[in-house]
This record gives sequence, structure tokens and C-alpha cells, in this order.
Amino acid sequence: MRVLHTSDWHLGKRLEQCERTDEHQHFLDWLVQTIQEQQVELLIIAGDIFDTGSPSNAALKQYYDFLWHLRGSCCRDIVIIGGNHDSVSTLNAPQALLRYFNVHVIGGATPNIQEEIIPISDATGITQLVVCAVPFLRDKDIRLSVPGETYEEQEARLKRGICAHYEDLVTHIQPYKEQGVPVIAMGHLFAAGSSASDSEKEIHVGNLGQICGDQFPVEFDYVALGHLHRPQKVNGFQHIRYSGSPIPLSFSEVEDKKTIIILDFADGQLTRLEEVQVPVCRKLVRFRGDLDKIKRHLTTFDNSDYTLPAWIEIQVETENFIHDLENQLSDCLGGKNHLQFFTRQVRLTPAQALETTLPEMQQLHELQPKDVFRKKCETAFPTGNQNDYNDLLNTFDELLELMHQQE
Repeated sequence: MRVLHTSDWHLGKRLEQCERTDEHQHFLDWLVQTIQEQQVELLIIAGDIFDTGSPSNAALKQYYDFLWHLRGSCCRDIVIIGGNHDSVSTLNAPQALLRYFNVHVIGGATPNIQEEIIPISDATGITQLVVCAVPFLRDKDIRLSVPGETYEEQEARLKRGICAHYEDLVTHIQPYKEQGVPVIAMGHLFAAGSSASDSEKEIHVGNLGQICGDQFPVEFDYVALGHLHRPQKVNGFQHIRYSGSPIPLSFSEVEDKKTIIILDFADGQLTRLEEVQVPVCRKLVRFRGDLDKIKRHLTTFDNSDYTLPAWIEIQVETENFIHDLENQLSDCLGGKNHLQFFTRQVRLTPAQALETTLPEMQQLHELQPKDVFRKKCETAFPTGNQNDYNDLLNTFDELLELMHQQE
């Protein structure tokens, strides 16, 4: 049986308030095509289908359209678990209906752990593989809150709860193992020793509950994980993998190769594992340096290999605040004004604290609000030219007037 492992789609995700819908659709169309070309029989999606618990109509439509396009294809079964970004109720709402199309959804921890065990049959109805579809386990699912417990006690209790959940599954899969049926375990968690990017939020407070690769029961022939956006194996175990997100979700992932994982099972065991790179339709780029260096990067940048305009994070290292930075960058782009860039100014000399700029013995509470704001402007615009921040002062006056009117 051929299996495809993917995760962390984050449908509906934005970057700096910019929509990612086109990029997600490009991936989903490619995934449908890849499933057909590779003759994939089982698709497993390891959580974080959506970016928020209340996905937009556009994100929901992408999800259901994708499932619809796989109907009647070589992919007979789809197993989906909920991640920490997903709403259990949103994923589970169409659960009974989707089951008629062999789409098995486990949005959250179930009252009966056996509901997480999903036998997968071939075209003749013979069980070829079993999936232990373990969703993201929230604190309330696996441990009782104990008043006054220390950080170490909380961490140990959470780890024990996650490990115990997987160990409880072993009893129920033993009959399949005795028949030589391979077992895949799924999970959405932070495994110890893995590499995170900037776009994941902590799955538990302080990422508690990190478990190591050797803490997964040996009865699992493959462990399909979600949550981390970089594709990687866990603690050197070849069969315990994060597939990673299919598109870069932050500028910290600009160097990452995005993948899905294709698995072949035969004679009761995993016989082949292949990482397949996901084609990119929009390039995320990060430039850092002084203004002259940034301008050179922009002038020579080539986006011809990509169908969508690049998004560029620009970190300008500067001694003084550059008030017309975006205009200068736009001017040097020439005919490349279709590129989207996001600017950051990195001060090489930290701005002085406001208190250090006040005359000796003068206290902050002795100043009027306008005086405080003006002094702050003076530290941000150290050229000493008030024309650099006149517009800000006028806007501040309007804000004060509006506050007085409301009072």
C-alpha cells in the first residue's frame, strides 16, 4: 500500500496581512496531481489543516474542494487529525458525512481510544494497514491539573500523559500486529530535539510535553507527525518524521525545502520512504544590510522562475531612522514594482531611553504629553531637524483633541 504523509497546511494563513490563498491552491492542485501520478492509496494529514479555529469561508472551500477532487480517485482513504490551531468542533462537524467517502476525521481526543484506530482495507476489503490517528492532545485530555505543582512536575505529568496515550493503543493493535499488518501512528506534538521555525506557536506552555523518539512504542512501523514546519526526522529515527508545512509560513523558513513524504508498505513492513519536494510558486526572500547593499540586492533580484511575485523582508541596518525608506526602495525597483516588500529598520546604535534625555532633576510626570512625545521624536530622529517629524506632531495634536472630545 502506498501512503502520502503531509501536515500543517494552515489554510487561511496570512503573512503581514497578505493572503496566501493562491499559494495554498497551487499546493492543493499539485497534491491532487501527485496522488494520481504516484497512485497513492492512503492520504494522512497530521493536523493544523486551518490556521485558526474559525477559518474563513475561502479556507473552508479550499478544504472541501480538495476532498471532493479526490473522490473516486486511486486514493481510497483519507485520515485527518486535528492540530493545536484547529477547532475540534469545526473539523468534527462533517465527520459522519465524510465517513461515507472514506474520509476519517479525528478532530480531538475521543472518549473511547479505540475510535482513534482506523483499519485501512484494499480494494478486496482485506485490511492492509492500521492507522492510530492521535490528534493534538490538550492538557485536559491527558492530565488533571494539580494545584501547586512545580514546573518540573507539570512537565513530567504531561509527558507521562502523552506517552501513556500511545502505549494504551498498543493493546488494541496487537491482533493486527500478530497478523503481520503494519501500523502507522499519527501525532501533532513537539518532539524533543527537533528544529522549530518562527511560525509555530508553543503547543503547550513552554513547549512542555516534549517526548523523545524512543518513547514511541516499537509496534509502530511509522510515526507521522505534524506541528513543526521544517521537514525532519526525530532523534535520528528514520521512521519518525515531520513532513513539514507545504509552503513557507514565515520569513524564517526561506531556506527550507518543503516536502511531502511517500511511503510504501509490503509484506507487513515499511519498504520505502521518499521525500518529494513541493514546487514553490512564490519566493520568500530576506535581505539584510545597509541601505546601499539592500538597493543592490533589489536591483539584481530575478523572480522569473516563479509564477507569483516574490515577497521580500528587508532589514535595513542604519544609525538613524530613515523616514522615506519605502519610497527609496520603490524608486530603485524600477520596473519591478509588482514585488511586495516588508521593511524593518535595525538600529545599529540603540535609541536612548527617554529618561536619559531629560535635564537633571526633571521628572517625567512634570512634562505635558506633547512635550514627552516631542522628546521621543527627538531620540528617534537624531538629525535635530523638526521637519523630519512635523507630521507626527500634527497627528499627535489631532489625537489629543479627539481624546478630549471623547472625555
